[in-house]
Amino acid sequence: MIKEILKGAVMGIANIIPGVSGGTMAVSMGIYDKIIHAVTHLFSEFKKSMKILIPIGIGIVIAIVGVARLIEYMFEVIPFQTNLLFIGLILGGLPSIGKKVKGNPVKVGHILAFVVFFVLVVGCASLEGQSGGSADLSFSFLNVIKLLGVGVVASATMVVPGVSGSMVLMVMGYYESILGTVNQFVDHVLAFDIQGIMKDCGVLVPFGIGVVAGIFVIAKLIEIVFEKWPLLAYWSIIGLIVASPVAILMMNGFGALTVLTLVTGVLALGLGVLVALKLGEE
Repeated sequence: MIKEILKGAVMGIANIIPGVSGGTMAVSMGIYDKIIHAVTHLFSEFKKSMKILIPIGIGIVIAIVGVARLIEYMFEVIPFQTNLLFIGLILGGLPSIGKKVKGNPVKVGHILAFVVFFVLVVGCASLEGQSGGSADLSFSFLNVIKLLGVGVVASATMVVPGVSGSMVLMVMGYYESILGTVNQFVDHVLAFDIQGIMKDCGVLVPFGIGVVAGIFVIAKLIEIVFEKWPLLAYWSIIGLIVASPVAILMMNGFGALTVLTLVTGVLALGLGVLVALKLGEE
């Protein structure tokens, strides 16, 4: 139970970091297939699915609510080490994915899938510089519809390994606004500010509904792909995973580099790999 909550926390942290994919973290920790199956069979295998989804969901919520400011602080104070930590978490998942394709012949289609999805992630990262600032989240019917749509798109990218949901939100101009609203919501809850809570819910509820709807839709599509074209799917994921460190390096600054920074950065990279391997153990 505790281990599953920790895995969920890693996914939650990943989903708030531009360039880092919660789906990739799930793959790295060996729970991706289980989550997809639990979501797509929620009603037919309700008890079994909830046993998987509840602890992971608790971890995600704890991370998003409680760790967002810490991660933001880490990126401000030790950006190089923090970036390498997440790169290590991602790379630590490659051995488990490699086992899925090991022993099978590599075909042209597999190589094309790898290249296409590698380019997709790097291309999205390059668009980050063109993203808008903070979107208008004032309460209106049009904004509610927009938030539903943004939630669907963001959740779809959160589920797909290698594609960062926060990066897509950034490209769409909603990242700062949504993250700021989450932090405001926590402050308003702690202060028992009912008016502030209701205002925040006007943003978070439609966005959350879109997220849930998007997860169910994309999870079903992913399950179909894995059933019909498993090797093609795994080579696509490998392309997404290999591209993720490149996207992180493109999207995040390092600050001043010194010998101490480089050494601690390498240690952070190693720590990330070890954590991913450990969490990926059954």
